Amino acid sequence: MNVLEFIVYDIFGQAAFLLGLIALIGLLLQKKKASQVISGTIKTIVGYLLFNIGSSAAQEALTGFQTLFSEAFGLVGVTPISEAVTAQAQTLFPAVIALIMVLGFVMNLLFARFTKFKYVFLTGQHNLFLSALVAILLKALGLGDVPTVFIGAIIVGLASVLYPAIAQPFMRKVTGSDDIAIGHYCSLAYALSGWVGSKVGDPKKSTESLNLPGWLSIFKDYVVSITLSVGVFYYLAAIVAGQSAVEAISGGTHWLVYPAIMSLTFTAGLYGIITGVRMFLGEIVPAFVGISEKFIPNAKPALDCPVVFPYAPTAAVLGFISAYAAGLICMGIMTAMGSSVVIIPVAIPYFFIGATAGVFGNATGGWKGCVVGAFLAGILIAVGPAIIYPIMTSVGLSGTSFPETDFNLIGIIFKLIGTVTGKF
Repeated sequence: MNVLEFIVYDIFGQAAFLLGLIALIGLLLQKKKASQVISGTIKTIVGYLLFNIGSSAAQEALTGFQTLFSEAFGLVGVTPISEAVTAQAQTLFPAVIALIMVLGFVMNLLFARFTKFKYVFLTGQHNLFLSALVAILLKALGLGDVPTVFIGAIIVGLASVLYPAIAQPFMRKVTGSDDIAIGHYCSLAYALSGWVGSKVGDPKKSTESLNLPGWLSIFKDYVVSITLSVGVFYYLAAIVAGQSAVEAISGGTHWLVYPAIMSLTFTAGLYGIITGVRMFLGEIVPAFVGISEKFIPNAKPALDCPVVFPYAPTAAVLGFISAYAAGLICMGIMTAMGSSVVIIPVAIPYFFIGATAGVFGNATGGWKGCVVGAFLAGILIAVGPAIIYPIMTSVGLSGTSFPETDFNLIGIIFKLIGTVTGKF
């Protein structure tokens, strides 16, 4: 297991190394000069690490907001966080999950080579989450380790090529090219947002080109608009929670200063994400051509969702707000109906998923598409985790679930199979 764990968690599980390795191989296959190979590889890794640093800062700010919001409004329920449920699953099926992930990546390459779906899924942590999900689903059906690994690897391989293909027509609208794909397992939400956007709005009325009157024009600068928008949410939660609660959460920082610091930290994190994405995309896309030409003709790298943020930063923020509003409404409805499972909208997945859905909706329907598309995505990532939550509890997991729409579709299919066969 030591070698396997090294391959899975230290190589495949570290997206920066995986992307650097892809860049290195691609540049070597193109017979670039040694200086170009070294430069391209390092810039790919550094760009992704900068993206990670930005993500960590943004997540720190969102975690603080989530804690404050829960304290202010007394929220208790199921919090859908993929990292949390994956960590729980790894305590139950560590070897199975590791093998599914490695063999799943191999299946991804084979499907990309021999089918018309030419996508190579390079978001390592998301394939780890998917591997955990399918291990849970197959174990819940009562399968042994060997069939779980092989069936799970096939599912991961298929998901790696099919889900990016579903979102690709709308990804082309976002990026203006066919060079990259979305490698984030909320493709169904993004495709829905793009489709709905085309029905409700006009792409010419983009969030990035809104004509705002007078002093409101400062919101055209996304650094300003992000800080102020998130700040409103933070101060609302702080005022409701009260001084003592805020200062307990902040570690003693003044309760009126803490929301400002966290809002600015979030903005700085998002700026780091956008800067890092631009940097590593500038290297990985040309390098990927070498692998594509040699082994998988016309292959496209499927990359993590923040790759779309630079195309419409304002839409990303507006999408987050819209999706989060949908999550809060769903939470209220579940509570009012006396549901046994109440999904608490966790800020981190709602930001990344809602923001990305907003960019997709904006690409096809302008600001209206952004708002409506992200709102629908927010509903999906509230309802889906509630539907599959009983499967989580059937294998001894509790308190959390997977928010990703693509995972939830797989979970719903397995739930139907389990119900028909009498396993659930």
